Amino acid sequence: MALNGLLDIELSVPDPAELLEFWQRRGMVRTADGVVGTADRPVQLRIAQGGYRHMSELHMSCAAEQDLADIAGRIGEMGVASTISGTRLTCTDPVFGHRVVIDVTAPHPLTPTQARAWNHAGSQERLNARADAVVEAQPRAPRRLGHIVLGTPHFQKATAFFFDGLGFKVSDQFLQGVATFGRIETDHHNLLIQPAPTSYINHYAMEMDDIDAIGKAGQAVLAERADANVVGVGRHFLGSNVFWYLTDPAGTMFEFFSDIDQIIDDEAWERDHCKRDWMGSDGIAPISVWGPQEPETFLNPADMAVIGAAREALGLD
Repeated sequence: MALNGLLDIELSVPDPAELLEFWQRRGMVRTADGVVGTADRPVQLRIAQGGYRHMSELHMSCAAEQDLADIAGRIGEMGVASTISGTRLTCTDPVFGHRVVIDVTAPHPLTPTQARAWNHAGSQERLNARADAVVEAQPRAPRRLGHIVLGTPHFQKATAFFFDGLGFKVSDQFLQGVATFGRIETDHHNLLIQPAPTSYINHYAMEMDDIDAIGKAGQAVLAERADANVVGVGRHFLGSNVFWYLTDPAGTMFEFFSDIDQIIDDEAWERDHCKRDWMGSDGIAPISVWGPQEPETFLNPADMAVIGAAREALGLD
């Protein structure tokens, strides 16, 4: 089980040009027709024409050609056909219906963040100078695609495909697998699968340098569309990341995040930190340590019925 990277995703939407231009205004660079990337990773989001908004392809990487054969064998036992051509495996997700592409490669490393000097209580780093976030000429751009969250009524089947088949590692769970966070990199999660009335992408997440970068980027989105706000700013319990959720022009929720937990010792995490039945003392699984309460649309977007109807018309349940 040697998946090693979330490379990029393809989003299919009714107006691809609008979504591409939106991410260019956030500081991402158009590197090919229908493609935007970041300074270190030129392909992060691919935007295609679609009758309704959905994720149409998930592109990941693995360490060796043997990994492709191993994955093909495991998903084959689940009844999922795949094709291996050279150093690439392709298949169709049995629940969501998107393409899955796995290449023998690895994500390009990120250039280290240019750290800002902070004045903490009892420890001053910035002297005789204004904060960098105050004086910088332009907001910092997103650094990379970090994770996706998928909702489905078939969450057990989807979880089996991604974890037992493709090889994601469990980081944390709600209620013994009702919702499962998984990783293929050192991030706490590159994926969350959770229950939903229909199968859809709940959100995709772009990593930012820090909370100032999140705040300034989110503010710029609200300056364009005041109704784009969903919830934030806050800090999650599981993953620990700082977040701000907004919607893109196609109506898909996305997250600006930073400071996510890094897991480099799988055995230590499983032994000391992994929660299989995360739940608050009041019987509710809280999403944040601090921050505003999430609205109903956080888990049930307004166009859920539209997505469900579009999937039904295509023969997808």
